[in-house]
Amino acid sequence: MIATRRQHPHYRPWAFTLIELLLVLVILAVLAAVVVPKFTNRSEQSRVTAAKTQISNFETALTGFEVDCGRFPTQDEGLDALVRPPQNLQNWKGYMKMIPKDPWGNAYVYRFPGTANPSEFDLYSWGSDGREGNDDITNWSTE
Repeated sequence: MIATRRQHPHYRPWAFTLIELLLVLVILAVLAAVVVPKFTNRSEQSRVTAAKTQISNFETALTGFEVDCGRFPTQDEGLDALVRPPQNLQNWKGYMKMIPKDPWGNAYVYRFPGTANPSEFDLYSWGSDGREGNDDITNWSTE
């Protein structure tokens, strides 16, 4: 008797078995669990770097303001004093074209006189959580 193709011991259909499909899905899930956080962390690192760069730009503009006007902007004037001249200032020059938001879409916090920098100003971003905490990016050393 001649064996049909399906009865042959080495017959292999051209489809994947359920176990093979599950194995592939498990491998893809493991790869995703390893790769996705690395990309997510990179974007968060780039936001922190952007915030530090913007704070540095603010410091340069605030120092220019202080050199020209003889003082830093008051708490009430805030960072807007870098874009629009406060009243009764003779030597004001434009220091920035606009006041950017931090990379998370929040306003930077300016405090004068500063609590961390009593003789100057405090400038910081609240970071990714949008509130004061350990992830703040500041113009002073927290170490």
